[in-house]
Amino acid sequence: MKIYTKTGDKGQTALYGGTRVSKASARVDSYGNIDELNSFIGIAKSHIGDEEVLKQLKKIQFDLFTVGSEAATPVDKLMLANGKSRLPLIISDTEIEELENWMDAFDEKLEPLQFFILPGGGKAATFLHAARTICRRAERSLVFLNESEEVRPELIKYLNRLSDYLFVLARYISKIHNEPEEYWNPNER
Repeated sequence: MKIYTKTGDKGQTALYGGTRVSKASARVDSYGNIDELNSFIGIAKSHIGDEEVLKQLKKIQFDLFTVGSEAATPVDKLMLANGKSRLPLIISDTEIEELENWMDAFDEKLEPLQFFILPGGGKAATFLHAARTICRRAERSLVFLNESEEVRPELIKYLNRLSDYLFVLARYISKIHNEPEEYWNPNER
């Protein structure tokens, strides 16, 4: 099978379920942002040596494919004619709670926040901060899509929680690498 199909040469693509839409559609934009986020997490992983963190990020990347596959599927195509789900997996409260538990564990090892943190640190922390902002964009694009087409709320909730996780993880990675955090303190201009 060749990687190129030429079916998108005129600016259209097929959603999961077969519907063809413009590559500029809100749905395609949303799962494109999720794909970009997944790639940035991969970049961050290449600068992280902590095995437990790498295990978590691998699980998150897997889950992002699950989110992306659902984002690429119109709600009316989620179920097959035989009543079975078109998608083998969907994001649930289980994955959201998993992110919360991981955050709580990292948070216990961090100093309490007193000011906003300037994105930065070493390479891993910097890429995690970039991934966090891409995650926020992916979340906004799903919210925008939800204004015209239904999106399961768990997808938006997952991305909301993931951006928080990426922020806490960036702080944790900075700490274990002895990289000082830089603060945005309006009183120290």
